[in-house]
Amino acid sequence: MSVLGTPWVAAAAARTMQALAAGALSVAARRRGPVFPKFAGTTREITVPTSIAPARAVVYRPCGPDPTPPVHVNFHGGGYVMRGIGLDDPLCRYMAAEAGVVVVNVDYAVAPQHRFPEPPRQAFEVIRWVAEHGARQGWDGARLTVGGQSAGGGLAAAVARQALEQGGPEIALQVLHYAPLDLVTPAKEKRAAIARPMLRPWMGEIFDNAYVPDPAVRADRLVSPAHPGDTDDLTGIAPALLLTCEYDRLRADGERYAQRLGQVGALVQHHDVAGADHAYDMRDTEKARRTYALIAHRIDQAVRPPTPDP
Repeated sequence: MSVLGTPWVAAAAARTMQALAAGALSVAARRRGPVFPKFAGTTREITVPTSIAPARAVVYRPCGPDPTPPVHVNFHGGGYVMRGIGLDDPLCRYMAAEAGVVVVNVDYAVAPQHRFPEPPRQAFEVIRWVAEHGARQGWDGARLTVGGQSAGGGLAAAVARQALEQGGPEIALQVLHYAPLDLVTPAKEKRAAIARPMLRPWMGEIFDNAYVPDPAVRADRLVSPAHPGDTDDLTGIAPALLLTCEYDRLRADGERYAQRLGQVGALVQHHDVAGADHAYDMRDTEKARRTYALIAHRIDQAVRPPTPDP
């Protein structure tokens, strides 16, 4: 273990990364420009009250005649440390336009300011609020899906687990996109299909130690549902679309969790993105478009099931 394995060092490094990323993400977004400019729609900001902290969110509303569309809640990536709600703007615009759903893109609490278990608890409170306030906000909270990229996918999995344990709200689909689902196993022990994958071991040390400083706690079911130590029965958990990347260090996490979900009939589809590494959709627009189309299709199927033939 390097010095980054020391919790206070990891926390300091995480705060430094947050400060540096604030400006870098803004510059990157300007350079990239609009990714899917034809998907206009409308946006507005809301604040969701939670016991952890108020959660800012951007709401994307689709064009169309439906006054109360289904709703999809999105959690961005960033190792549970970085704030990056703007990076998911292309995804959210695409989902609103192509799946015809309201998308609530959540700027959730991050570590080290808010360590585990606060982020998954806040995320679940957001989901519960979204489900309960649809009439006032203009969406159908009874037709609810949840998803996220990277750490956001981990939070989406934790939300689905809490909904299972607490008897709701009902989630029609959970979308887990290159998610970290096993923090018990250090990043340096996770093998990738290429020599230099995007996620480096030092990143894992910072993220894991800033988010869950106590290694013993990383076996918690809301952190590591893909680790063999979690043996709870998942029967009844929300159906899942699970996406992994061929070159990603986290691919095995997703494969193990897909197998586990499949054993209880909760796996809608496991799709491995060929020739892609972690966060590929931030760099490869064409690959992103193909994957987003799959996600939109599965969300649409989940919230608008086909009418059975008479």
